[in-house]
Amino acid sequence: MSQEPHPSADVRMRGFAARVSVEMALQWVDAHSSPLGREDVSLPNACRRVLAAPVTAPLDVPSFDRSAMDGYALRGSETHGAGDYNPLPFRVIGEALPAKPFSGEVLPGTTVRIMTGAPVPAGADAVVPAEFTREADGFVEITTAVPPLKNIGRRGEDIRTGTTVLEAGRRLRPQDLGLAASLGFDHVSVVRRPRVRLIITGNELVEPGIPRVAYQIYESNSFMLAALIARDNGTVESIRRLSDEREAIRQALREAGADVILVSGGSSVGTEDHAPLLVAVEGTLAIHGVAMRPSSPAGMGTIGATLVFLLPGNPVSCLCAYDFFAGRALRRLGGGCAAWPYPLRRVILGRKLVSEVGRVDYCRIRIDGDRAEPLAVSGASILSSTTRANGFVVVPAESEGYAAGTEVDAFLYDQGV
Repeated sequence: MSQEPHPSADVRMRGFAARVSVEMALQWVDAHSSPLGREDVSLPNACRRVLAAPVTAPLDVPSFDRSAMDGYALRGSETHGAGDYNPLPFRVIGEALPAKPFSGEVLPGTTVRIMTGAPVPAGADAVVPAEFTREADGFVEITTAVPPLKNIGRRGEDIRTGTTVLEAGRRLRPQDLGLAASLGFDHVSVVRRPRVRLIITGNELVEPGIPRVAYQIYESNSFMLAALIARDNGTVESIRRLSDEREAIRQALREAGADVILVSGGSSVGTEDHAPLLVAVEGTLAIHGVAMRPSSPAGMGTIGATLVFLLPGNPVSCLCAYDFFAGRALRRLGGGCAAWPYPLRRVILGRKLVSEVGRVDYCRIRIDGDRAEPLAVSGASILSSTTRANGFVVVPAESEGYAAGTEVDAFLYDQGV
C-alpha cells in the first residue's frame, strides 16, 4: 500500500543535501540484479541470448566414419609404393554417396567410389582423392599412397556423446547455433530477457512525425533508450509518453508487467519533477542524486519486485546514467556480463581534462589515431556531442583530472575506431 515518504525524500526546489558515490550506486545495482528465470527458445531466435543450462551432446559427431574427400575408399596399406610412374590398379565394386552407403565389403584389390560425407564402407580404412586417380573399364589406377585413416572423418572425432559443448552463461553466437543444430537440438534454454517499460515525461515533448508548436521539442530519448535496451539483451515492454502529470506517472509506475522501469525526465529538483517522490511513495527510493557529471540527478529504487531507474531528461545525462546503472542492471538480469559493452583502448589526451575530487566525470572524446581530443565536459543537453564523439573517458572520483599528453583508457562507441 502507498504511504507518504519521509520529508527528506522531497528535494523539489531544495536541491540535494548529499550525493551518493558512483561506487555505492553500482553496489546497489549489483545487489538488486540477479539473473532472471529461464525460458526455451527456438534456435532461430537464440542468437545473442545467454544460455541458462549447459548443452550436452546426445550423440557422437560425426556419428559414423565418413569420407572427407571425393575419391576412392580402399585399404590404405595396399597403396604403398603408388606413384605417377607406378600406378596401382584396383577393381571398382560400387559407390558410396551421402546417406546412401555401399552395402558390401571392400576386399583386397578392390575399391569403392565415394563422395564427401558418405559412410566409409566396411573393409576400407582410407580414401584416395579423385585427383590422384584414373578410372576406366571397371578399374581405377591409384597414383599416390595413402596411409590408413587418411582422409576419413572418424566417428566422434569432433564431439563425443556426453561432452558439454556449450556452458551455461555463454552468450550464443551464430556458430554456437550451428553446433547445437548439428546435435539435433531445435530449442535451447536461455535466461529470460528483462522486460523494460519506458516512461518519457515532459509537457514540452512531442513525438517525431507530429507537427510541433512554439516551445515544444521533439522527444528523442525513447529512441536512444530502446536501442540501448536491445543492445543489452532486454526487450521493450511499452513506451509511455506522458505529460508532467503526477497521477498519470503514478499509474505507469504501479502497473504490472515490467521487470525494469526507466523514467526519462522529471528526476531532478524542479516543481514538476514528480518521479522521485512517487517512487518513494509507491516503493523504495534507494538512491537519488549521484556524485557524477553529467547525470547527478539520477536515482534508483524498487516498486515491488520491479527495479526503477530515474534518468535525467537531458540526452547526454540520460545516456550516461543508463550506461552506468540501468544498462548494467539489464545485462545482469539477462545473465550477461555487467561490464560496459564498449571496446577499450589506450589513447593520449590532446588537452587536459579537469575534474573534481569526489565526483566521477564522463567525458566525450574524438579519437584520431592514438590521440584523443575532449569535446566537452559539460552541456548535458547537447546530444550531438555524442555523435561527434567516437568514445569517452571516465575520470574517477579520486582524480582531479588528467594533464595533456596523459595516456588514459578510452571506451569506444564503435568497434572500428
